[in-house]
Amino acid sequence: MTQDEEFEQLRPLLFSIAYRLVGSVGEAEDAVQETWLRYAGSATQPRSTKAFLSATVTRVSIDVLRSARFQREEYIGPWFPEPLLTDPYENPERAAELADSVSMAALLLLERLTPLERAVFVLREVFGFSFPEIASAVERSEAACRQLAVRARRHVDAGSPRFEADRRAREKLAAKFYGALREGDVDGLQELLAADIQLVGDSGGKSPALSSSLTGHEKVARTLASFFARLVQIDVVLEPREVNGQPGAILHDRDDKVLVALTLEILDRKIQTIRSVSNPDKLGHLGPVADAWAIAREVAQVRRPAN
Repeated sequence: MTQDEEFEQLRPLLFSIAYRLVGSVGEAEDAVQETWLRYAGSATQPRSTKAFLSATVTRVSIDVLRSARFQREEYIGPWFPEPLLTDPYENPERAAELADSVSMAALLLLERLTPLERAVFVLREVFGFSFPEIASAVERSEAACRQLAVRARRHVDAGSPRFEADRRAREKLAAKFYGALREGDVDGLQELLAADIQLVGDSGGKSPALSSSLTGHEKVARTLASFFARLVQIDVVLEPREVNGQPGAILHDRDDKVLVALTLEILDRKIQTIRSVSNPDKLGHLGPVADAWAIAREVAQVRRPAN
């Protein structure tokens, strides 16, 4: 197998590690590209290509994460990871860990960890790396890595998100939700929402946000029904998709440009949280991005449909 072929075979794993560390599709792809450059420029062939590449992409991602901390502190409004439609790495033996670890809620929880804790946790708990492998990747002793793992696990366990285990039930409830949304059915929406549901949006100050934060099933249902009824009148289309391993949707304008990405967090047969990402900087990898400000101006001219 050639060097190129070995790298391409491991690319899905490298991207999946990087994305969970940095929370950005673009930065994860850049980390993978930098890993390739270091691999191609290496004077010696590593004993284990997987170990070398995994360690390299981890180190590059840690550096990116450290530099991003200040930027995220200065971020306007709630910060969410960039929406991910498909995780390229598949491992049937770790399918549950992989699916849960890529959710918006899980990635936001990892934001509370230090870069080293995050790296150790992701490599150990998500991808099943051994402590010797992790120690090599983060350039710390095995003992230090075990301590980092314990601290990370403690933080994660304290706020670990829970999701509806039955995938079919989640999809069925999401389909009902989108049906009620399209019809502007406030009562139907309320039945599907948890009493204390949160509607939270990440616009980064670069697009009009539906809501930076709204709580309560009555307020959320009425806000969504009113807003989406107007969007329908200007030919905005809602496309149900799996987003970050959870039921979600992509909204497109009449020119099929991406407007918003939504994710639904479902537990106990109710939608607990709805997250929206409308910051155009975070949507470019999904396709051409709509002019959200122009859409907002058009929506403002639309008359609210009678109930």
